[in-house]
Amino acid sequence: MADVLLISGRPGVGKTTLLKRLAHLFPGRAGGFYTEELREGGHRAGFVLVTLSGQRAVFAHVDLPAKCRVGRYGVLLEVLEEVGIPAMRESAVPGRAVLVDEVGKMELLSATFRETLEEVASGPAPLVATILAGPHPWADRFRRQPRVTELVLTPANRDEVLEQARAWLARRLPDWPGAFDRLAR
Repeated sequence: MADVLLISGRPGVGKTTLLKRLAHLFPGRAGGFYTEELREGGHRAGFVLVTLSGQRAVFAHVDLPAKCRVGRYGVLLEVLEEVGIPAMRESAVPGRAVLVDEVGKMELLSATFRETLEEVASGPAPLVATILAGPHPWADRFRRQPRVTELVLTPANRDEVLEQARAWLARRLPDWPGAFDRLAR
């Protein structure tokens, strides 16, 4: 199994921001995706899946008549499976890292996503993923696997967790220039 770093924390604490900052610190060496809020009229209306190579697609929206729903959102699992999963697989090679935001209720509806996450975790590339903080049977099993490290992000430890994540990833990409330098603040 590859090494896996999970970042958990309450909603809105900055998990996505941390993952985006981590991607910025390792340009060209990380792939995968993150999700960002889609706001309409000052309110969250859904989520957009964004790959680190720049592809964007609406993943969930309050107005979607999708067969899968989480809360008030219709979820398009095909966006995850046709855009997000290929981005994960492309980066699951030696010398690169896979970044995933997030392993959450919407994403876990997809058996293909769960299988791909397990494949990536068993492959040669380190995996950094944000994960829901609450209990979930599949997520709880995944976080208990060998070689999984979990850091809990809070408003008080954002800089510290970012530095720990940067150092963790730098140790797994040792040929990266500046891999052992401290994070510039």
